[in-house]
Amino acid sequence: MWRAEDWKDYEVLDTSGGEKLERWGQYILVRPDPQIIWTTPRRNPLWKRYDARYARSASGGGSWSEHRLPEAWEVAYGDLTFRVKPMNFKHTGVFPEQAVNWDFLRQRIRAAGRPLQVLNLFAYTGGATLAAAAAGASVCHVDAARGMVAWARENARASGLEQAPIRWIVDDCAKFVEREIRRGRRYDGIIMDPPSYGRGPSGEVWKLEKDLYPFLQLVAGVLSDEPEFFILNSYTAGLAPSVLGCLLETVVRPRFGGSVACDELGLPVTDSGLTLPCGATGRWMR
Repeated sequence: MWRAEDWKDYEVLDTSGGEKLERWGQYILVRPDPQIIWTTPRRNPLWKRYDARYARSASGGGSWSEHRLPEAWEVAYGDLTFRVKPMNFKHTGVFPEQAVNWDFLRQRIRAAGRPLQVLNLFAYTGGATLAAAAAGASVCHVDAARGMVAWARENARASGLEQAPIRWIVDDCAKFVEREIRRGRRYDGIIMDPPSYGRGPSGEVWKLEKDLYPFLQLVAGVLSDEPEFFILNSYTAGLAPSVLGCLLETVVRPRFGGSVACDELGLPVTDSGLTLPCGATGRWMR
């Protein structure tokens, strides 16, 4: 398992009964997590002194309770700074486990010894975008949600990267890639974090198990002649990391050679010493 172990401003303190106790900077949150199917004694006193808790509703969705948080605050990972805030559906704007991928792509970009063009699809609030830009790459950041792109730009400013060579694109990822292919634009590195389920701008239904393979074939059409890496993430329950590896072995490696690795992502749990699983990643590299 690839564990994100280098955070200073984030920590999973404990896990029990479907919930995780987290520290985000100076604030303590309790959030649900479907992977936590075990129940252990909640000895950490912060289980009773948290700043906010997200509780699931029996009718679906949920809400934050005992909310003692500012509208937003900042956390840092190395030289990157992120604005976080409590959102609907329990999220905060950062997936801390992705730090292992940020470290990986920064290493690949710096080791390339040449300027790289990187494409980040379903780019959310820009963690991978900022990591790539901080390592010296030119980045194209694409997300269909205008609010997420605006949030990513705030994170870029907070990280001192407002002048970095980043193209901020609000668009449907598939339509954008199709246009890039027609324009003949190519990229040396690609990051993809597609949703499990979604709807396109014209009501098209996206289902990862059905649509990821043809979409991956499409995206491979914007790879340069000598690409450096391809990162494919998934949070779809039940989809093994080896599935992502097989996709990259099928679509990318036959054309470019190189190697493929895949594994679960995880976060260390301070009180128990466990590793909390947090999705999966496949990586192709030259």
